[in-house]
Amino acid sequence: MQSYIVFGLVLLVVVVGAVLALVSPRFGKPPTLPPAPPTEREAPEQPAEQAPTAEAPTTVLERPEAPPVVEPPVVEAPPRVEIEAPEPTAGRLVRLRARLSRSQNVFGKGLLALLSRDKLDDDTWDEIEETLIGADVGVQATTDIVAKLRERARIHGTATATELRGMLSDELVAALEPAMDRSLAASPRNGRPAVLLIVGVNGSGKTTTCGKIARVLVADGHTVVLGAADTFRAAAAEQLTTWAGRVGADVVRGPEGADPASVAFDAVKRGIDAGVDTVVIDTAGRLQNKVGLMDELGKVKRVVEKHGPVDETLLILDATTGQNGLEQARVFTEVVDVTGVVLTKLDGTAKGGIVIAVQRKLGIPVKLVGLGEGPDDLAPFDARQFVDALVGADA
Repeated sequence: MQSYIVFGLVLLVVVVGAVLALVSPRFGKPPTLPPAPPTEREAPEQPAEQAPTAEAPTTVLERPEAPPVVEPPVVEAPPRVEIEAPEPTAGRLVRLRARLSRSQNVFGKGLLALLSRDKLDDDTWDEIEETLIGADVGVQATTDIVAKLRERARIHGTATATELRGMLSDELVAALEPAMDRSLAASPRNGRPAVLLIVGVNGSGKTTTCGKIARVLVADGHTVVLGAADTFRAAAAEQLTTWAGRVGADVVRGPEGADPASVAFDAVKRGIDAGVDTVVIDTAGRLQNKVGLMDELGKVKRVVEKHGPVDETLLILDATTGQNGLEQARVFTEVVDVTGVVLTKLDGTAKGGIVIAVQRKLGIPVKLVGLGEGPDDLAPFDARQFVDALVGADA
């Protein structure tokens, strides 16, 4: 009986062992298990450039871009160049006469030929009128000049060509109103420098003339600061800086596109602080039919006048534009108080009669005339010198 019990226990052990071998991997071939995750002591090797860090990565907040900085107008000393001594203005009048007398003007070639005829009949006087109108003198001014000239010729009776030329010169000088004040208000007063505002349309030679005006002032013994308020044309400030460097003047300029009124204001302030005699402000070339731009010019003048009144507003006119320049001049006088005209490009193809037309139409004196491309080819205007050069009178 006991043997049966032992046999039964052995059989039970065998059966249980077989069952366990079927359901448990411990009794069969051990399976391939994935490697255990590394612990802090058993960290896997990493390439040197990817060494793990003990701390979790932190988020880096990018700093927002700073807003663009608007640069204020700055004062630029002239570049280190040899300072030039501008030609004295008094000596330029002689050269003015030589330039005009050499130019192909209708006064010297047309009028004198007509006045030299043996008989001055109605047809000849009509031709004289046509010649003066063709020289841009203007219809009304021509009518007045010819009427006075005819009356004087009638009173004198028979007159030689030389005498008629003298009469013509007198009438042209009278038409130019020699009593007009043509001096520049460029001397300081009330403890501040004189302010000259330079205006004009694109292409009239405004920025170049602004530099030449500075040379005229320096030649007459003034100290000058230039304001580059033409901020819409990148080359304008550079051009003005070059002109200033030649005579040792400072230039106040701002970044391209800056407020022109702000630059003009700072230029006058610089002139006051430096104790100079004159501040010359160049403005952007404005087309007379652009109302917004003309309003801006008025703003420049108002802002500058916070320092004190503008002493001169000089309008730059291209003499070759003839009668078209009169409309430009008229519109400018409605925006700012133009006190004087500077005629550029008067040599060559320009018609000298435009000087008479401008003064008669506007009642504003021509104060300076430009006769060429040279730095000292801007001269103070003198009515007698001008007419004598046109009609070929002796010096």
